[in-house]
Amino acid sequence: MKKYFRFEELGTNYRQEFLGGLTTFLAMAYILVVNPITLTLANVKDLPDALRMDYGAVFVATALAAAVGSIIMGLLGKYPLALAPGMGLNAFFAYTVVLVGGVPWQHALGAVFISGVFFLLLTISGLREKIINAIPIDLKHAVAAGIGLFITFIGLQNAKIIVNNDATLVGIGDLTKSSTLLAIFGILLTVILVTKGINGGVFFGMVITTIVGMIFGIIDVPNKVVGAVPSLEPTFGAVFTSFGDSSFYTKDMLLIILTFLFVDFFDNAGTLVAVANQAGLMKDNKLPRAGKALFADSIASIFGSIFGTSTTTSYIESSAGVAAGARTGFAALVTAGLFILSLFFFPILEVVTPAVTTPALVIVGVLMVSSLGKIDWTRFEIAVPAFLTIIAMPLTYSIATGIAAGFIFYPITMILKGRIKEIHPIMYVMFVVFLGYFIFLE
Repeated sequence: MKKYFRFEELGTNYRQEFLGGLTTFLAMAYILVVNPITLTLANVKDLPDALRMDYGAVFVATALAAAVGSIIMGLLGKYPLALAPGMGLNAFFAYTVVLVGGVPWQHALGAVFISGVFFLLLTISGLREKIINAIPIDLKHAVAAGIGLFITFIGLQNAKIIVNNDATLVGIGDLTKSSTLLAIFGILLTVILVTKGINGGVFFGMVITTIVGMIFGIIDVPNKVVGAVPSLEPTFGAVFTSFGDSSFYTKDMLLIILTFLFVDFFDNAGTLVAVANQAGLMKDNKLPRAGKALFADSIASIFGSIFGTSTTTSYIESSAGVAAGARTGFAALVTAGLFILSLFFFPILEVVTPAVTTPALVIVGVLMVSSLGKIDWTRFEIAVPAFLTIIAMPLTYSIATGIAAGFIFYPITMILKGRIKEIHPIMYVMFVVFLGYFIFLE
C-alpha cells in the first residue's frame, strides 16, 4: 500500500493520510444534509408529491455517490481529492430544472446520466481537456462566482432571512422568528469557526446549531442516534424510466444536459488543479494523471444518477485535508469509508432543518465568490460578459441563464475590441447554442 501510493516519495504516512481524509470528510459532511434538503425541495410548500424526491433515498444516494467517486479518485487518480454531489449543480437540478421548469426529477436524473456518459467519452478521447481549455479563464471564474451568489441567495431564502416583497421583489424577513434567529446564530457561529481556521468548521457549525435548536425546541430531538439505512428503492434506477418517455427528448432537456456539462467542466477542473497545486503535486505546471482524475468524476456522476442524486464532482473542501497533511489517494479512501459509515447515522441527520444548512450555503458561497478577484476587471470586454454571467444567476434564479448571457456577450465584446484571434472556435459554437436558448426556449 505504501509503495502504491508512494508514501516515502511524497513524505507522508498512514497517520497523516488518515487525519487528512478525516479532515476532508468533516469539511464536506454538510452535503449529507444539504443535498437531500435541496433535491427534495424541502423548503418549498404546496409542491406536488410527484416533483419531490424521497429524502431518505437521496441521503443514501449522496453518501454512495461520494464513496464511489472518492474510491475511484483514490485508487486511479491517487489524489487526496474527495468527490460528492456538487453544490450549485444540485441547486440547478432542484430549483431551475424541477421547480421552475416543472421537469420530473426522473428526467433531471436522466440529464445527469447522459452528461456523465458524455464526460466519460470526452475524457477517454482527450477532448474534455481541450474543451475545458477553450473556455476563457475569466468566464470560468465568473461562473464559479455566480453560482456562489446563487446558492447563498437560496440559503438566505430557505431560512426566511430574505423573503418576497411585492414592492421591491425581495426584502428582509421577520428576524424575530425562532427558525430565522437560529439560522442567523448558525451563520455567526460558522463564520467564527472558519475564520479561526478550525478544520471542519462548517460541519461543526451545523452540529452546534442543531443542538442549540433542540435545546430551544426549534428542532425535533431524534429518537435514536444509529438506525437502519433508509431504502434506496424510491430513486435507484429511476433514471432509466425517463428514457422511455417521449417528453424527455426536447430542446429544453438538451440545454439542461449542456448546462450540467459546462458547470461540471469548470468546477471539477478548477478544483483538481487547485488542490493538486496546494499539495505540491503539479509538475512543470501540468497535472500528472489528469485523465484518470477526470475519469473518476465521470464514473461517479453516472453511478450517482443511477443511485438518485445530482452531478457528482470534486470538492474544494479537499484542500482542508491537504492542509492537514494528506498527499495521496489513500486519504480519499479514508473519506470514502467515512461516507459509507455515515449511512447508519441517518436518524440524527434527518432532523436537520433549512435553518441549520443555511450557514453551509453561505460559507460555500463566500468561498466560490472569491473567484471574483481572479477576473480581469480592467478590460471592459472581459468585465461585461463576466458581470452578466455573475449577476444573471441569482436575479433570474437560473445558472443556465447566467452562463448563456456571458457566453453570448463574450465573442461580441471581444470582436468589437479587435481581439477576434483570441476567441476559440468552440466559443462561437457556444454563442449559437445559447442564442438559440434565448430565442427558442425562454
